[in-house]
Amino acid sequence: MRLAHLLSLLAATSLLVAEGYTDTPLIPGTTWHVHDSARPQPPRAELAKLKCNEAAAPAGAIVLFDGKDVATEWEPDGKNTALWLVKDGTMIARSNGIHTKRSFGDITLHAEWRSAEGYDTNPKKKGQGNSNSGVFFMQTYELQVLDCWKTDTYADGMTAAIYGQKPPLFNACLPSRSWNSYDVEWAAPRFKADGTVASTAHITVVMNGVKVQDNSEYIGPSSHKKNPPYVKHADKLPIALQWHGDAVEYRNFWVVEKK
Repeated sequence: MRLAHLLSLLAATSLLVAEGYTDTPLIPGTTWHVHDSARPQPPRAELAKLKCNEAAAPAGAIVLFDGKDVATEWEPDGKNTALWLVKDGTMIARSNGIHTKRSFGDITLHAEWRSAEGYDTNPKKKGQGNSNSGVFFMQTYELQVLDCWKTDTYADGMTAAIYGQKPPLFNACLPSRSWNSYDVEWAAPRFKADGTVASTAHITVVMNGVKVQDNSEYIGPSSHKKNPPYVKHADKLPIALQWHGDAVEYRNFWVVEKK
């Protein structure tokens, strides 16, 4: 039997191994490895119930992107001086990551994003290559941004996952190139004077009107193929947006600080 024919038969019978790994550390409290290829995918939310929340910033909110200006609130990571492109009211990822000039602790966050143009029809872009970005709270703890409308990847790395740790409760992606919304309640970790953890970070996420993370715990910083421990840091740190080589677009990005 020709190899190409055999591969097509395997794919048809779902015997091909999903994207992911089995040689990574176990995630504490689970039986799954980090980015485990065998970890079950969450169920898809009912499409008719999904709708991007285009909520305007409330009184007292800090608008991090208003569709016009990036430079006021954001600066580039590292030595690269390029900020993201602004076009037609969107902020488009390019060249490098960016982070806020301000620092934040506990916040309510609203952000809208969509996959890069053409990625939904590009057969070379799939899994982790399909419009990958991420919102990093305190430049450390990632909420994954990824187009998983048609593509599957390891469950703890899909859309709205706590990257490398916890999949979302549902796949709540709208069709590729649709705007998706994240409404987030973020609780920063607390540390004792000796550097040990007093309380871990937690996150609740509503994506397109569906709760996909419910006061979920971060077991430590986000990392690829690892689960590193907490390391004491400042009470407030910037929000970062990841550049992963994909021109993901953002709009209507604001936060409300909690007292």
